Amino acid sequence: MASISPPVCDFGWKAPAFNLPDVDGKLVSLESSMGRNGLLVMFICNHCPYVKAILPRLIADVKALQVLGVNTVAIMSNDPSDYPEDSPENMKKLATDLALPFPYLLDETQQVAKAYDAVCTPDFFGFNHQFELQYRGRFDESRKETAPDSTRDLFKAMKLVAESGQGPEQQIPSIGCSIKWKE
Repeated sequence: MASISPPVCDFGWKAPAFNLPDVDGKLVSLESSMGRNGLLVMFICNHCPYVKAILPRLIADVKALQVLGVNTVAIMSNDPSDYPEDSPENMKKLATDLALPFPYLLDETQQVAKAYDAVCTPDFFGFNHQFELQYRGRFDESRKETAPDSTRDLFKAMKLVAESGQGPEQQIPSIGCSIKWKE
């Protein structure tokens, strides 16, 4: 499984709209997701070892960001035909088992992933309250295993966005598994 990195942050790029079903079938839009101080849009999936390595810490950081007025949504855009672990049923199971503190959305047509130019899981897009991109970087220095004593790049960046409306100038791209595109 080859790893891939997304491009660097395009500061000020406006978040493309979406209206996607969560694991219970409820539609969730970009506008309804925005927090008072920002929004983290992340592309994840169930099967990716990079996502699995960070998931417990990601959940904790998302909860801490909520206190700062930053909401989060997770979008699964993979084609589950070759990756059954990413099926809607398994998405719901993961969301329930881990009590995910954010909506887990299905991008079945993959149009949202294409609009965001998402390339991997995890791929993080941090927006200020004006829907302007301020962070497109890594969670931390972890790869497929948790890096001991790693810095909280994503949390620190989104905390800065919540406080100032702007992300850090220096950002290190995320790394992960490529999005599994439909043919």
